[in-house]
Amino acid sequence: MQLSDGGGRVREQLDDRVHDAVALDEIDLYADVLSAVAATDRPLTPAELDAALGIGQAVDLPGGPPTG
Repeated sequence: MQLSDGGGRVREQLDDRVHDAVALDEIDLYADVLSAVAATDRPLTPAELDAALGIGQAVDLPGGPPTG
């Protein structure tokens, strides 16, 4: 069960019987940012940080898009 494109390697090793989905998603995001920071020798630009977090990309939310 992988809910994120990044950091999924850690999630694959977890016991699915005991978990906190929100905490795991936050850990995945944090890991994605740390990976992006480790790949450069300077501070991330706002656009690079957005890319690491997946901001601006289509997100598949449960229940579909909000109706309005």
